[in-house]
Amino acid sequence: MMRKRASTPPVLTETVVIGAGPAGLCCAIYAATGGRRVIVLEKNRTPLVKLALAGAGRCNITNAGPIEEFPPRYGGGERFVKPALLGFDNGDLSALLSWNGVETVAEEDGRVFPATHDPADVRSALLTECAARRVDLRCSEPVDEIRRAGGGFEALTGRGMYRGRSLVIATGGLSYPRTGSTGDGYRFARGLGHAIVETAPALAPVIVDGNPFARCAGISMEAGISLFRSGALVRRARGDVLFTHRGLSGPAILDLSRYILRGDTVALSVGTYERPEQLRAAFDVEAAAHGRRSVGTCLASLGIPKRLVVRVLELAGIDQALKVPQAGRAARDLIATRFTHIELSVSRLGGFDEAMVTRGGVDTGQVDRRTMESRIVPGLFVIGEALDVDGDTGGYNLQWAFSSGAAAGRSLAARPRGDTA
Repeated sequence: MMRKRASTPPVLTETVVIGAGPAGLCCAIYAATGGRRVIVLEKNRTPLVKLALAGAGRCNITNAGPIEEFPPRYGGGERFVKPALLGFDNGDLSALLSWNGVETVAEEDGRVFPATHDPADVRSALLTECAARRVDLRCSEPVDEIRRAGGGFEALTGRGMYRGRSLVIATGGLSYPRTGSTGDGYRFARGLGHAIVETAPALAPVIVDGNPFARCAGISMEAGISLFRSGALVRRARGDVLFTHRGLSGPAILDLSRYILRGDTVALSVGTYERPEQLRAAFDVEAAAHGRRSVGTCLASLGIPKRLVVRVLELAGIDQALKVPQAGRAARDLIATRFTHIELSVSRLGGFDEAMVTRGGVDTGQVDRRTMESRIVPGLFVIGEALDVDGDTGGYNLQWAFSSGAAAGRSLAARPRGDTA
């Protein structure tokens, strides 16, 4: 419901940015170069609310890998994201933070964090830079409506109207709605003629029908993952998988979730054993060396978590205490098959309240990939998660937020000066 609006004269500015997340603030920082006036409108009482959730609360801001290897990490959006990522890369982000007193550290898996692992330090650095550029940040001011007006745009809030020559949608997606990400940007963009690619949770856990492995909750292990739909192989992946009380999670599952649909089948192969004959060979070697061991002990010695060994054997109808010499060819073949094809039926993905990012959003085909400006509405920019871009876990989504924000901000800063027409 539209709030009653105060009847005050419009506030004139060069650029209005809707959303004070990483994308919006990075855009504002670069758009405000040379004293250009930028107003950022934020619905929450404080900016950068979702930043505190990144990296399990430790603020995984980017990844230390070569920036040239980043684009394939964004599903089918490789071509679109490349110019922005190369234009403002992980080194540029670290330098921006370092300039404002925040050093970063990279862990073995490449994830980059502030050295203190405290999101408040990143928040402070960005706000310090905004203050230095005289960015006008206005919190607790949700935007109700945006519309074209003359040669620019108007953003209407409960407090009044903001009029600028350009407008930036940096409202995020639908993930973690408690942080204010409620899809406002999709409504704004659609109202101005943009197409919205259907949205769904991404980087989300997988909920399994009946979850036969609930007793294995907490087990984390490397696994090969095969995704099947109507019996046909859709995609393969490999990485760390976490068994949960409801199904599966972990980095490899979260990355794969953008492709998973209700009713799909996920099949796991334990450890590095991709095919039954590989596990069978390893089992036979271990059995020959320790012939008096039980089947369960033998499998655990191959690096398979004990609780998982027990459950898979139970489902296969094999006694884990069965001595190796008593396990004939048929039993060994069954063991090899079951541990390289642990099949689970997908009930659904976790909802937006637990998904890290949103799949879908403003159609990137209608946005200039170098400037983030709309191809159909001059002066309108769309950045960050509001676009149909979602990356893998490990810092790629925050890097996209900063990179797309910088691309838009630099483009805005290169424009002629002046308030709204």
